[in-house]
Amino acid sequence: MSKTAHKRWVWQIGLSLLILIALTSCAPKTTTETALIPRDVIFGNPEKTSPQLSPDGEMLAYLAPDEGVMNVWVRTVGEEDDKPVTSDRGRGIMAYFWAPNGEQILYVQDSGGDENWRIYAVPKTGGEARDMTPMEGVQARIFAVDPEFPDEILIGLNNRIPQLHDAYRLNLKTGEMTLEVQNDMGVVGWIADHTFQVRIAQVPTPDGGFALLHRKDAKSAWEPLIQWAGEDALSTGAFMFARDNQTLYMISSIGANTAELRTYNTLTSEEKTVASDPTYDISGLMIQPRTWKLQAARFTRDRSEWQALDDEITADIEALRKLHRGDFYVINRTLDDRNWLVSYEVDNGPIAYYAYDVESKEGTFLFCHRPALEGLPLAEMKPVTVTARDGLEIHCYLTLPMGVQPRNLPAVLNIHGGPWYRDSWGYDTQVQWLVNRGYAVMQVNFRGSTGYGKEFVNAADREWGGKMQDDVTDATKWLIEEGIADPERIAIYGGSYGGFAVLSGITREPDLYACGVDIFGPSNLIAWLNTMPPYWEPIKPMMFKRIGHPEEDAEMLKERSPLSHIDKIKAPLYIVQGANDPRVPVAESIQIRDALKEAGKTVEYMEFPDEGHGFARPENRLKFFAAAEKFLADHLGGRFEPEKEQ
Repeated sequence: MSKTAHKRWVWQIGLSLLILIALTSCAPKTTTETALIPRDVIFGNPEKTSPQLSPDGEMLAYLAPDEGVMNVWVRTVGEEDDKPVTSDRGRGIMAYFWAPNGEQILYVQDSGGDENWRIYAVPKTGGEARDMTPMEGVQARIFAVDPEFPDEILIGLNNRIPQLHDAYRLNLKTGEMTLEVQNDMGVVGWIADHTFQVRIAQVPTPDGGFALLHRKDAKSAWEPLIQWAGEDALSTGAFMFARDNQTLYMISSIGANTAELRTYNTLTSEEKTVASDPTYDISGLMIQPRTWKLQAARFTRDRSEWQALDDEITADIEALRKLHRGDFYVINRTLDDRNWLVSYEVDNGPIAYYAYDVESKEGTFLFCHRPALEGLPLAEMKPVTVTARDGLEIHCYLTLPMGVQPRNLPAVLNIHGGPWYRDSWGYDTQVQWLVNRGYAVMQVNFRGSTGYGKEFVNAADREWGGKMQDDVTDATKWLIEEGIADPERIAIYGGSYGGFAVLSGITREPDLYACGVDIFGPSNLIAWLNTMPPYWEPIKPMMFKRIGHPEEDAEMLKERSPLSHIDKIKAPLYIVQGANDPRVPVAESIQIRDALKEAGKTVEYMEFPDEGHGFARPENRLKFFAAAEKFLADHLGGRFEPEKEQ
C-alpha cells in the first residue's frame, strides 16, 4: 500500500544479447523534445508490474490490467500461456504473494478504501477467489509465512476488540482459523519462530516507546525482554528469528544515533551489531529464504547502496550492479534460491524487471512496468542540501524541466507524507508529471523524515507546523536565492502529512506561495488526533509524544492547526479527499473548505465516494490530476493537457 521504491543506476555497455535487449527495451533515449506527456501514460495503470516466482520457480505471477482493473496474471516460465487468475472489477489488486504451498495466490482487499482488509486466496490456475476472513468491519493483517508450514499463515484480526488484533492460525486449504494468542496486552506486533509458534509481542509504553515480551514456547508465560524509550520508537524493532529460534534479528538505534542491524540472543541477552552507518539508517535487507541467514544490508544515502554481509552473495551483488543501469532490489527468490527476480529503477525511465540465475550469474529481461515511457522526455533527479535556519542539514531532491534554462522557473514544493518517511532517488510519477508541465520540483526531507538517524527524526517532535514547516520554507527560499524559482510562481503540493504541510505553508507564509494543492491533509490537529482509527489506539502514546496531546497540549495544537488561521490565507487552494479515508477523515477537508468559503477565499474541492487514503482507481487518479494540472496552470502558468471530451 506502499509508494514505488527508489534505487541507484549503474550503467554498463556490453555486447551480450541480454544487455542489448535491456538497453533497447528500457533505456531512456536522448531527446531534446519536451513533448507534453499524456496523463494517461503517467497515471494510468502500468502494463505489467510486481512479478513473483512461485516457490518452485515454475510459474511467474504479475499484476496487469484485466478489463481496465489491476489483477493477478500467471504464466508458466518459458511459455506464453499468460492468463488472469483473479477477476477483481472494483479497486483492483495492489499487492499479492504466492502461498508457501505454491498452489494458491493470496491478496488483501478492502472496501472503498476503508482499510478493513480481508484476505483472499485463489488457485494458481484461476477461479473464484475465496474470502478467508469474511467479517464485516474487521481488519486482517498477515504477520507470518513460513515454507515449513506451506498450508498455513499467521494473521491478526481485530474482530474481538476494534483496537487490538488477536493472533490466529489460518489454514489456507480448509479456511479454518485457530486462536493462537488473545491480545490482552495491547500488542501492536507479533513475531513467530520457525516452528510457527508466536513468541514475541511488541507493546507500547506510556512514554511513547515500546517493549518486547518473550516466551519460550506457546505454553510458557510472557516475560519482559527489551524496552526502549520514545526517542528510539521510530528506529527500533525486532522483525524475525534466526534459524536457531533463539536469536532475534533487530533494527535498533538504542545507544546509537542511526538504526543498525543487530542480533539479540533471547536466552543470554547478548547483542551484536551486524551492519551500521554513522549517518544513515539501515533501509533494507537480503535474507536467505530457507536458512534465514542475513546476507546483505541496504543504506539509502543520496542513492541506494548495498553492503554484503555474506561472502556467498558478494559475487551476486556485483553481477546485479552490472546487469542493468539503475538501483536494484531483489524482490523475490525461489525456495531453492536458484532463481531471483530483480527490479531496477532510474529517475528518468520505467522500472525494469529481470530474472536472475544464481549459478550462471546472468539475467534475463522480463518487462518494464510502463513501456510507454520509453523515449519520452523524462528529467533527472539531483540530490541537493539546504541548510535550515537553525543550521540543520536538510537533504532534498531537485528535478528541473528539460530544454530550458533553470532560471526564474515556476516551481512546486512536493512534500511527502508520513511524516515518518523519506523521499529517495528514482522514478517518481508525480515529479515527472510536474516537471513535464514546466515546473521545477523540489522534494524536501524535512526534519522528522526517516533514514537520517534518530536525532534528525526526534528534532521534529511537537514541530508539526513549527520547525518542520520552517524546513520547507527554507527550501523554498533556497530555490529563490539560487535564481531557480520565480518568487511569484511557487506552489506547495502534498498528500497526508504533505497535505497538512500545504495548509500550514499557506497560513504561515501567506506571501510565499501562489497556490496550494492539499491531498487529504489534516486541518485541525486536535480533532484529527481525537478521530484516529480504533486500531491506532495502542500507538497513541507515540503519536502524542511526536505531535502533541489533544488535551494537555491543546493550546499549542490549536495554534499549529491551519484551521485556526483562515484569515491569513491569500493563496488559492485545491483540496481533494476520499470519503472513506480512515486516517484523515473527510471532516478534516470539509471544515477548512467551508471556513474558506465563508471567509470569501478561493478554494476548489473534489471528493471521491469510493476512495480512502489514496487513489486506487485509475479513473479517479486521472480525474484529480486533470483538475490539479489545470489549477496549477491557472496560477503558475505551466502547461496542461486539456481534458478529452467524453
